[in-house]
Amino acid sequence: MGTYETLRIEPAAGTTAEEGITGLVLNRPGVMNAMNTQMFIDLRAALHDLAFDDALRVLVVTGAGDRAFSTGGDLKQRDGMTDHQWRRQHQLAEEVMLVVKDFPCPVIAAVEGHAHGGGCELALMCDWIVAGRTAVFSLPEVRRGIMPGGGGIQNLVRAAGARRAKQLLMCARRFSAEQAAQWNIVTTLVDAGRALATAVAEAREVALAAPMAVHYAKVAASRGGEVDFHSGYALDIAAYNVLVSSEDRREGVRAFNEKRAPRWSGR
Repeated sequence: MGTYETLRIEPAAGTTAEEGITGLVLNRPGVMNAMNTQMFIDLRAALHDLAFDDALRVLVVTGAGDRAFSTGGDLKQRDGMTDHQWRRQHQLAEEVMLVVKDFPCPVIAAVEGHAHGGGCELALMCDWIVAGRTAVFSLPEVRRGIMPGGGGIQNLVRAAGARRAKQLLMCARRFSAEQAAQWNIVTTLVDAGRALATAVAEAREVALAAPMAVHYAKVAASRGGEVDFHSGYALDIAAYNVLVSSEDRREGVRAFNEKRAPRWSGR
C-alpha cells in the first residue's frame, strides 16, 4: 500500500493489521477534510489497491481531526475553474463514489462533526453510517448553483424517502445526527467522539463471518434492493448456491458441530 498526500491508510484505531480492519482517513484537517483534486486521485488509487487486498475484511472511512468528516468539494480550488476542468475533476469524484458503493467488502463511515456536500455523499455511499450525536449533515449544492452529483440524491431518496429527501435537498437544510438516525440515514448513533470506536466494534462483528458470505450478502442486498423482489431473490439464490460449494461453508458447519471458532479460508 502506497502513501498518499491527502489520505492515511492504516489499521483502524485500536486494531492490528492481522484483524483486517483498515482505516481510510481523509487527511486534510486544516480545511475540514475538504476534497480537492488530489484527494480524488488519492482515493481512486487507494480504493483500487485496497479492493485487491485479500486480508481486508472491513474498511472504515473517517476524517482526520474532530471538526469534520468532510465538508465536501474544495470550493477555493474550484473558484476560477473552467467548465472543462470542473467536469474532469467531477469525473474523478464519480469514479470514487461508485467504487465505494461497489467495494467488495463492507465499508462503514464513522462520522464526527461536519459532513456536507461531497462529504455527506461519501458517507451515504458507505454500507452504513455510525455518527456521533454532534455530527451535522447537509447537501447544500443548490445554493451553489449546482446539485449533488456524488450519488447523494439517489442514496437520500432510498434511505429517507422521496418527500423527506426533496425537502432536505431543495431547502439545502442542515440536519443533525439524531434526525439522520430517525430518518434511516444514520444507522448507529453514539455519544460524540465514539463514532470510530463503535464502527470498529461493528467491523469486528462483521469479521467473525466468512469473507465470501459477507461479500455475496453485500452484493445481494445492494443490487437486489434496486430491482423487483423476484429478480432480487433470484440473485440471492444464485449467490447462495455459490456459497454451498465453498470450503468456508464446510468449515462453518464443522466448527459449529465441534463447538469452536471457525477458521475461514476465504474459499
